[in-house]
Amino acid sequence: MKFHPLHDRVLVRRVESDEKTKGGLIIPDSAKEKPQEGVVVSVGKGARDEDGKRVAPDVKAGDRILFGKWSGTEVKIDGEDLLIMKESDILGVLEA
Repeated sequence: MKFHPLHDRVLVRRVESDEKTKGGLIIPDSAKEKPQEGVVVSVGKGARDEDGKRVAPDVKAGDRILFGKWSGTEVKIDGEDLLIMKESDILGVLEA
C-alpha cells in the first residue's frame, strides 16, 4: 500500500535506541522510553499561507529528525508502526 501525507504532515519511522547504557547495562523493554528520533519516510506538499500560496516543507524523505516525546499519531501501514505528525512538531534535522 502506498501512503502520501497531505498538506504539512510528515510520515516518520522511529529509530530504535540502543539496548545498553554507556556503562554496559542492558535496558529491559519495560523500562525503555519510545525514541524521539526518526527517519522521514514521506512528506506532504506543504501548507498554504494566507495568500493561498503553498509553503514548501523544510524536511524531505530520508532526513533524520528529532521530535517531541508526545508528537504525532501512531499508525500501522503494511504491518509497520509509523508516526504521522505535522511538520511543526519536528524539533530539528540531524546532520552527519
